Amino acid sequence: MGRFSATELAAKVPARAWMRRRTGNGTKGDRHYDWALIDVLADDAPVDRDEAGHAFLVVRRHRYTRELSFYRCHSATPVSLAVLVNIICTRWKIEEDFQGAKGLAGLDQGQVTCWTSWMRWSLISLFAAAVLAVTHAATRTVDGADHDLQLAPASGRELLAVLRITALPTPRRDLEHALHWSAWRRHHRHQATEAHRRWNNITAAATT
Repeated sequence: MGRFSATELAAKVPARAWMRRRTGNGTKGDRHYDWALIDVLADDAPVDRDEAGHAFLVVRRHRYTRELSFYRCHSATPVSLAVLVNIICTRWKIEEDFQGAKGLAGLDQGQVTCWTSWMRWSLISLFAAAVLAVTHAATRTVDGADHDLQLAPASGRELLAVLRITALPTPRRDLEHALHWSAWRRHHRHQATEAHRRWNNITAAATT
């Protein structure tokens, strides 16, 4: 049995074997790609295939650019291409949710050093992301405004802008408040600098 790269295997797929499937919904409408399923025997698979399960190479092809993407899949039982495509697209949705939580709810902005404070920040960020996600889902079916306009579902950034105007308190911008937080940040930077200096002195003394 010969050995082939993923690109070489994709080139051998006949035109009739490609299947066009919807893979999600973007800002410009539904996303469709061409997909192909190749049953493979990988180099690292056990000799006894009955016990090893089933290995697949799933190929995704862009409809216009013909750019290829490859996914190595494994299943204990035979599965259809539709099932594998659904699993692959679910992974995309999870990645998009994490990106949304980072960009809209500050999931990746918690600059803390201990477990408790880190978990508190993450939990609050995930709660905020969940509120945006639930509200986004609700706007797909109902809109509270009194008009006859046809509207696309509200994006996360659109919802956040509305929440800031209607529900979230306006940030304080007076001079006293700004100077207070400036002093707080500079004090903690000073403490961090002193802690590093003491640690460097300790390690320097230990090595001499």
